Parts: sequence; C-alpha cells; structure tokens
Amino acid sequence: MSNVLFDTPGPRARVRHRYIGAVTLLVVLAIFGFILYRFIATDQFTAQKWDIFTVPYAQGKIVEATLATLSAFGLAAVLSLTLGLLLMVGRVSKHKWISAPTYIFVELFRAVPLLILIMIMYYGLPPLGYTFVTPFIAVVTGLTLYNGSVLSEVFRAGIESLPKGQAEAAYAIGMTKTQVMRMILLPQALRAMAPVIVSQLVVVLKDTALGFIVTFQELLYLAKSYGTQVQLGSPIIPSTIVVAAIYISLCLLLAGLAKFIEVRTKRGPAKNIRAQQLVNEAA
Repeated sequence: MSNVLFDTPGPRARVRHRYIGAVTLLVVLAIFGFILYRFIATDQFTAQKWDIFTVPYAQGKIVEATLATLSAFGLAAVLSLTLGLLLMVGRVSKHKWISAPTYIFVELFRAVPLLILIMIMYYGLPPLGYTFVTPFIAVVTGLTLYNGSVLSEVFRAGIESLPKGQAEAAYAIGMTKTQVMRMILLPQALRAMAPVIVSQLVVVLKDTALGFIVTFQELLYLAKSYGTQVQLGSPIIPSTIVVAAIYISLCLLLAGLAKFIEVRTKRGPAKNIRAQQLVNEAA
C-alpha cells in the first residue's frame, strides 16, 4: 500500500528504521555527553563560576535585562504585525501606484540584514541630526522594518491561498472590499498562517539579542558583561547557559500563548460566522 509521498515501509524497512533511530539517538547522547564532560573537565560547574548568580544585585540585573528584552520584543512584535498587515494590503492592491512602492519597500527591507539595519539606525542617523535614536529605538525600528516586511509576505501568501470563489461570492452579495478582507479572507488567512506567524515572532524575540551590538542592555549584553568578569573566573559558559535557559522559557511561553489564541480564534466571532454562511450560500 502506498500514499502520495512514499510507499508504506515493510517489516524489514521498519526494523532498519528502528536501527537508524537507535544509532541516531546514541550519537546525539554521545555528543551531549562529550560536551558535558568538557564542561566538567574545564571546571565550568565549580561554585566560583556560579557565585555571581547568587548575588541579589546580579539577580536584579538579570530581571532588568529580561524585562528590557521583553519590552523590545513586545513593541517590535506589535509594530511588525501592524506594518505587515498594512504592507500586505498595499501588495494586493489593484492600484499600481500603491502596489509598486509597497513591493519595493518589502523587497528592500527583506534583503538588508537585520544587524545592518540596527547599526544604520544607531550609528548612521545621529550624524544626520537624528540624535533622539537610543539603543532601544534602534533595535525596535530594525526589528519592525525587517520582520514587518517578512510578515507581509506571510499574510499575502495566506490570502492568496484561499479559494478565489469566496471573495467573488462576497462581492456578489454586496460586501465591500474592506468587509471581504476583514470578515472573510483575513480571519481564515491568519488561522492558516498561525504557525508561520508564531515562528516569525519567535525570531523577533531571539533577534533582540542583536541589540548588544549597539549597547542595548538586554540578556546577551548582560551575559557578555558577566562572562568577562575575570575576578569571578570569567564565567562565560555559565552566563550563556542561564541566558539560553531564559530565552528557551520565553519561546515556550510564546508558543503556548499562540496555541491558546489559535484555539480561541477557531471559534470566531458570530458576525464572521454569519458572513461566512452568506458567502457559502452565494457560492
């Protein structure tokens, strides 16, 4: 028996797959074991290297850095989603004088590396007279321009993946283009593209770490500062482990929140359901 992508494995193939899986697991465990051994051999787990994390002042700085990271992420995420929606509307516009500049804007900021965007904002704008640019503003602006451009293509892909008959049926019953986009197309596209949107928001969260280049005092900046404390034994590995654990926790929380929102939005407001029923009847 076969399906579209591959034939169903037989008894020998299943046994072979089990062996391959077992060997892969052993290799992964061996790599982790070697890394752990090197940490122990280089005294990375000695009390001296971890003492800094028992000091209340250092713990307070970690909390401050975490809040700074979340502040930059939260503002950049909201602005990126908003900019992405606006750019998507411009990209799907039938008017060339709107769609053409939007296309150039999207392709330009998708092509420029995020690190360069942040450095341009922080080091390039002040000589031009824009002295109000702080590390926080530079990081948020760079994240917004880059991720907003990426999300606009995500939204556009979600809109264009829907059957064209739905929009045509909605126009046939007298709905305006704004109503069709807001009540018919966009809710379905957001639900369909939810995993991709969440993945991009996780990228936004992790990319806040690039702020250490412009002295934005987030988690990576703090880890570098702690890791270079010679009097404490240069605990760069322990600092990295702590920061990585915080980032992983934040990403898991974000994924859980996105899953909750996805479940809630599947129910949909009553007006959207009624609009969808009218469209289906017209189609």
